[in-house]
Amino acid sequence: MRGNEPGRDHADTPQAQFETLATTLREAGALALATFQAPVRSWLKDESSPVSEADIAVDTFLRERLAGPGSGTGWLSEETADDRSSRQARRLWIVDPIDGTRSYLAGRPDWAISVALVVDGRPVLAGVFAPVTDELFLAGAGTGATRNGAPIKASRGEWLEGTKVAGPKRLVQALAAIEPRITVAPRIGSLALRLIRVANGELDVAFASARSHDWDLAGADLLVHEAGGALTTLAGRSLTYNQQNLVHDALVAAGAARHIALVALARARLAEFS
Repeated sequence: MRGNEPGRDHADTPQAQFETLATTLREAGALALATFQAPVRSWLKDESSPVSEADIAVDTFLRERLAGPGSGTGWLSEETADDRSSRQARRLWIVDPIDGTRSYLAGRPDWAISVALVVDGRPVLAGVFAPVTDELFLAGAGTGATRNGAPIKASRGEWLEGTKVAGPKRLVQALAAIEPRITVAPRIGSLALRLIRVANGELDVAFASARSHDWDLAGADLLVHEAGGALTTLAGRSLTYNQQNLVHDALVAAGAARHIALVALARARLAEFS
């Protein structure tokens, strides 16, 4: 393993970590693109969630590059068997090798590779790469968020009228019943990309339904916050990762001021959002 790979305990500079993570994600994206829109073996896990050979190949590649021997980091991934050892790690990578596998298998562009380095339950370094649209999002704790090297920011304001919103039908309809002048955006197959569209201002609000997992969220979480937004439960609670329970309640992401207004609205109108 090269000495400048992210996750090691030596004194890497933030820029070196970003560059190495960017290279790793682009190489993982090339691996996934090699079988995109081509016949690839897939199957169901948990009787409902699809997984493919591409998911497994990208997962194996990322684990070797990010959490190999001597890296000093744990590993938690959607496609790696969970032996519970990750719960003992203060520092670990949380990974979704292909977030939006249904879109990947259908030949649609809305899938991504999502990784986050988490320390004591919160992400400190994150990268999400959408290979089809060639969008690489990076963030570090306290350093801001970027898209292909350019800074990104969540939209400002606290109003809901005219905002562009995406998410599960139930939650979007609940908001539309209160403020009918919202614009409902088309569905985005990757949850990470849906949340990141808030980080780069393409969406004003994004919801996630209950039962999303750590690997769906950790990378986008840091990107949203570093772009000046917030991602929390509808009750306003921040997320903590690598806990005994890896599943989260329904969530909302938005720019900071609008997020405060949405949480207050959800608390006051709980019945509509339940």
